[in-house]
Amino acid sequence: MIRIVTLAVLLAGPAFAQEIDCANAMAQQELNLCAYRDWQDADADLNKAYKQAVAMLKDWDADLSEGEPSAANALRDAQRAWITFRDKACEVEGYAMRGGSAEPLLVNGCLAGLTRERTAQLLALVENYGG
Repeated sequence: MIRIVTLAVLLAGPAFAQEIDCANAMAQQELNLCAYRDWQDADADLNKAYKQAVAMLKDWDADLSEGEPSAANALRDAQRAWITFRDKACEVEGYAMRGGSAEPLLVNGCLAGLTRERTAQLLALVENYGG
């Protein structure tokens, strides 16, 4: 479902995407595209925070004995589970406008919000335990 909503936003075309002032967006298609952009920005920030956290955890894992559980692998597994949760939770939120022109706005807004929350969690992990 997330892919369909994202695809619909992307089909708006690159020329249209470049002309939008998201601070003043009014039309639904513009609002949808701006919400998608916002999610993409949040996702880029998440990827940076995740890399920082993984680097820290790999340092922790450096002295592991063979067979001991890896902190970096645990984070990887947690992140994969979180992505599944995020995508499904936002799919549910989109059902409030299922099939309507505002569905991508709801879904992408949800994706951006949950992604920012996860970014804050990862940054707190690095800040609190990174040295």
